[in-house]
Amino acid sequence: MLFTNTFLISLVTGLSAASPVAKRVNTPVVNDGIILNYALTLEYLERTFYEEAIANYSQQQFRDAGFPDPFYTNLLTIRNDERTHVTFLSTALAAAGVKPVEQLTYQFPSTDVKSFVGLASVLEGVGVSAYLGAAASIANKDYLTAAGSILTVESRHNAYIRSSLGQSPFPTPFDTPLDFNEVFSMAAAFITAIPADNPPLPFMAFPSLSLECSNYYYTAGSSPVTFSGAFASAQKLSNGTITADTPVYAVFFSGLQKTFVQVRITRGNKDYKIDTIPAMDAGQVYVLLSKSGTDASDENVIAGPTTLEV
Repeated sequence: MLFTNTFLISLVTGLSAASPVAKRVNTPVVNDGIILNYALTLEYLERTFYEEAIANYSQQQFRDAGFPDPFYTNLLTIRNDERTHVTFLSTALAAAGVKPVEQLTYQFPSTDVKSFVGLASVLEGVGVSAYLGAAASIANKDYLTAAGSILTVESRHNAYIRSSLGQSPFPTPFDTPLDFNEVFSMAAAFITAIPADNPPLPFMAFPSLSLECSNYYYTAGSSPVTFSGAFASAQKLSNGTITADTPVYAVFFSGLQKTFVQVRITRGNKDYKIDTIPAMDAGQVYVLLSKSGTDASDENVIAGPTTLEV
């Protein structure tokens, strides 16, 4: 049950403009308490996502949508795993004397079983990338082991859902690490409210990045990509410091690869575009826009990241 990029892109773009998460540029300074609360925030998101779907769609609706048994039963197991992760992280934070964040309010764009499963694949992939990217910053070895234990479970969730969609369950020999701000930017697309007394987290949401919908599958080495409205948005948000003469690069993340491709301006000075996706491993790929052609660190990010299936 492969979905075109028109379907997948519609699920992960367009919500972040309404997000209450502040947009600011800084490199976060973290400790283990902050990292555990970051993980808890993501686990709340996943738990809520699965709980809402199970409340909204019956086992028969999953069968009718092309997800035969035991998919629904396995989905209940995934939901229960996310509940367990929330409880574990909340307990660990409290035991360490750190106030756990409370659950945020989320909004998800899925409207039926098929769109829910498509978005589940994206969210599980982001979850894997989040734990992988955070691992190097965890100081306490016990916390690192626990995070690794959660990471491997999230990876199995991701592989199972990808397989159920007709996608490769293990498309690359390496998973893709993302840093705190890159993950937080993607999570912010689904956040509509934050409890006023939540302990603040030192992360930022970069400006959102939208891809022009395509009726075709993206293919490395051949497919073009258009970043809708990205040049106009970059001009506005940079207060004019980004101009038509400013070199801007699309940075593709796949496994341990980061590939930079200079973009060009198109469509009435509104969009950025590249003519060919660079050669890379297939699967869930992340892309952001950077002011640098060699360094995709937070200080150089213009917008993104977002995802595409290659």
